[in-house]
Amino acid sequence: MLALKVENVSKIYKLGEYNTLSALKSVRNVFSKKQQQIANNDRTQQAKSELIYALQDINFEVPQGQVLGVIGRNGAGKSTLLKVLSRVTSPSTGSIKIAGRMASLLEVGTGFHPDLTGLENIFLNGAILGMNKAEIKSKLEEIVDFSGVKQYIDTPVKRYSSGMQVRLAFAVAAHLDPDIMIVDEVLAVGDADFQEKCIGKMKDVSGQGRTVLFVSHSMGTIRSLCSRGILLQNGKMVFDGGVEDCIDGYLKSANSVLEDGTVPEGMSAINNGMGRIVKTYLYDTENIPVRVIRYKSAMKLLIAFESEKYSGAGLIGIQIKNVHNDKIVDYVNSYDKAPITIEKGKNTWHIILTNQLLPSKFYADITIALPNGEVIDSIENALEFTLSNLGENAETNYEQAYVNAYVQGEAIWKK
Repeated sequence: MLALKVENVSKIYKLGEYNTLSALKSVRNVFSKKQQQIANNDRTQQAKSELIYALQDINFEVPQGQVLGVIGRNGAGKSTLLKVLSRVTSPSTGSIKIAGRMASLLEVGTGFHPDLTGLENIFLNGAILGMNKAEIKSKLEEIVDFSGVKQYIDTPVKRYSSGMQVRLAFAVAAHLDPDIMIVDEVLAVGDADFQEKCIGKMKDVSGQGRTVLFVSHSMGTIRSLCSRGILLQNGKMVFDGGVEDCIDGYLKSANSVLEDGTVPEGMSAINNGMGRIVKTYLYDTENIPVRVIRYKSAMKLLIAFESEKYSGAGLIGIQIKNVHNDKIVDYVNSYDKAPITIEKGKNTWHIILTNQLLPSKFYADITIALPNGEVIDSIENALEFTLSNLGENAETNYEQAYVNAYVQGEAIWKK
């Protein structure tokens, strides 16, 4: 039995559009007739808008009781998809068929009235879900205990911290017996213990035959919770299948760097316009780019950066991630007392990284920043590499390579 069916769903937005008539009326008493004419011409130019597909031709079905992971980079359309499914916004085209009652947790405070107490909001949310007062009362004690905010349950939620709001909102969504539960990455606001409770609860919910749609940037959580995944990229669904293949596709799709290490323009995760990373790769003793490195050997990294406007001190951050997309090693030149000077024009740094990793596949984010931490440019998954056991074709051991600790790496930095 299908819990959810999505057919040819698209969501289109227009950029640069606004009500020109209202804007002119608001300034009529300020501008002279000539000034109004100039303003009108300016606004006519600005009103030339561009159609943007936040979602384009999305099709998938979710059987009852399945836990579906929705993954993709920032701006891929994940949150838009969940808002369309939750009926927060309507699709521009296509249809959505839902079998049963749906509960959504999309952002902090979703479905809460800030002036109502936590207790009153529990009844409000229950009513929105179509439950009567007796049904809500039967679950009330369980909801409050799970949320951990019993002491503040008679306090207006506008006085709750974001973490407290998430705790209560998830407790309501999970315990009021929805047939379908939709959870965005809002759980990242909560502490680690509560996140673990939530994941356990979602497993219980799916085990009872209920359906869960879950968005997260934590591949470890997606892997442990979901049996299937869909991958969104620029508003399109580019993969639908097993969760392991979906995660692998996500990590590879996020690697925007070419084989020779060149970084195409427009591939930055963050860029403030002062300069950009143009090349980055790991290389061997003969200065040839490599993607397989011998276990326990030092890793040699080249970063080429073009500064357009800035010269002075800078920071380089290199964050190594495992196949769960969790950061496990962090190299920053300020930690190693190795200040980097950025010059206008071309800059090249050669960095030798000590190897603290076990044989497996890894990814690396690279960031160039000002001394105050402001990011100049940042590339997600700039490097994809594998550590091989003494040059042999050792099998990848994902679990062995999984490290929770955030550790400081050591590096030798050379201009």
